[in-house]
Amino acid sequence: MDEQQLTRRKTASDRVITVLGATGQQGGSVATALLEAGWRVRAVVRDPSSSRARRLEAAGIETATGDLGDPASLRSAFTGAHGVFSVQPSSGQAGSEVTDDDEVAYGISVADTARDAGVEHLVYSSAIAAGPTSTGIAHFDTKSRIEEHIEGLDICSTIVRPASFMEILLLPGMGLAGGRFSFLMDNEQPMQFIAVRDIGAIVGQIFSTPNEFAHRTLDIAGDALTGHQLAQHFSVALGRPIDYQRMNPSVLQRGDVLSRLAAAVDDGRLAGHVDLTELRQRFPFLLRFGDWLASRDAGSIATAGRPVMGDVELR
Repeated sequence: MDEQQLTRRKTASDRVITVLGATGQQGGSVATALLEAGWRVRAVVRDPSSSRARRLEAAGIETATGDLGDPASLRSAFTGAHGVFSVQPSSGQAGSEVTDDDEVAYGISVADTARDAGVEHLVYSSAIAAGPTSTGIAHFDTKSRIEEHIEGLDICSTIVRPASFMEILLLPGMGLAGGRFSFLMDNEQPMQFIAVRDIGAIVGQIFSTPNEFAHRTLDIAGDALTGHQLAQHFSVALGRPIDYQRMNPSVLQRGDVLSRLAAAVDDGRLAGHVDLTELRQRFPFLLRFGDWLASRDAGSIATAGRPVMGDVELR
């Protein structure tokens, strides 16, 4: 660890970052990265007696009781914090009770409350398909609306737009059990992905070097793969041949969301357009898919061989 890193770590140890969603994937990765970098981490939890909340406390993370629908509880959790990491339950997640309007309201409330509480730096996690032009996919357009609100606030902010998660590729029902992997892109069309772990590591560096990232929107990804390349990686991991075929047109047409997701891949919005060479120069730890897959346990890969796939939520 060089002198500059030591100075940043000492400074971090005197400051608190409040993390939303710390019991989930993204928030959990952010909380872990911040803790490893020496920050004091405060996680907002609905039930401090839950097993997940207790695990956070055992790891050295402070917990604060809060609810996205209760701005007063958020203000209490944000008071005295240097930074806030904001991520909300997505309205597009299968089985979610959060509506599109709920997600927007929660994202706006977090941003407004952070500003009013005197937070110095707000980092919001959006999605790679978000932006000023509507996608026609509700759970991406909700994030665009939150982005627009944050950009109009008088607070130092950074917006990160993660590509589709590598973890999604191990959801059950993608066809691996039958020797074939199916997803949204064509056989030779690259699509970008990121390991959830790397989202946390990037956000940790953003909080550590705020001047570099203030008032910026950053698309982030770790690798780009065609369908054939994904199949090759799975063949190596499973030790047997795996072919790739895009999801059957009848499947894509069966649900409006899936058909629109496929269209967003085709037009590039969801496929991603990150300059990976440039991004990796700034964040050299970014995992490529083959390395990420090799780090998975056999059980998680076996789970991906199960037969039924529900709605896909790519963020």
